[in-house]
Amino acid sequence: MPKEKPELSDTMRKKMSGKPPEKNPIKGTKFTIAISSAKGGVGKSTFATNLALALKNIGCKVGLLDADIYGPSIPKMFDINEKPQSDGKTLTPITKYDIQCMSIGFLADQQTPMIWRGPMVTSAIKTFTQKVGWKGLDFIIVDMPPGTGDTQLTFSTEIKMDGAIIVSTPQEVALLDVKRGIKMFDKLGVKILGLVDNMSYFIGDDSKKYKIFGEGGVKKTAEEFGKEFLGEIPINPEVGKCGDEGKPIVEANPDHKISKIYLEFANKIKSTYL
Repeated sequence: MPKEKPELSDTMRKKMSGKPPEKNPIKGTKFTIAISSAKGGVGKSTFATNLALALKNIGCKVGLLDADIYGPSIPKMFDINEKPQSDGKTLTPITKYDIQCMSIGFLADQQTPMIWRGPMVTSAIKTFTQKVGWKGLDFIIVDMPPGTGDTQLTFSTEIKMDGAIIVSTPQEVALLDVKRGIKMFDKLGVKILGLVDNMSYFIGDDSKKYKIFGEGGVKKTAEEFGKEFLGEIPINPEVGKCGDEGKPIVEANPDHKISKIYLEFANKIKSTYL
């Protein structure tokens, strides 16, 4: 008698069918929004923290994941100096300003350099997305590291991302990396919600606008690649001061003109997804 064929597992069927495996959504969350820049020093972490707080202020349940393993900023910007609790299997996010937060900076001394190779970074990212007890979140905002490396690839290929916002200053040296980032997300099938022109100008004591980093570069890049231009955020000393003090401007002064810009971004995201 002919031998019966062994029953195939779901994983083997997917491999044999040639279809890519389904991406894993982050448990306890509805939508994952990545904040990317592809270039360091353009205010990406400031944007991520204030956007998370703005979403919270309009009634959303929000988490903030600091995925910048080599240069975590959330512990400083939220003034968090404690380690997350764990039951041996799951890490409990630290809640501050009603935002559920997780960062490698919670697990290591802030002055300790993370001298890790790519596989270790990937492992850490998987821990933060699969072994953290996120609870009842409408949005999880992911503060991505600069560049187009292991972290971006892991999120784009193995974890369900519902959209990405790209933050940049208008100078050409920053936009070169932004263009690479746009092509990366497009190639990996991640929807780009739009581009933000951060630190776009400074208003002096004479009430004049000074375009310190140039003018219009981010908007032109958005048009070049067929992406939405979400708007400009001016330079304001109060933003940096609040971040350094561990209470971002949207939390410290929700009526500030900069806070109202973040509120516009938040309302747009909420209306898009909820």
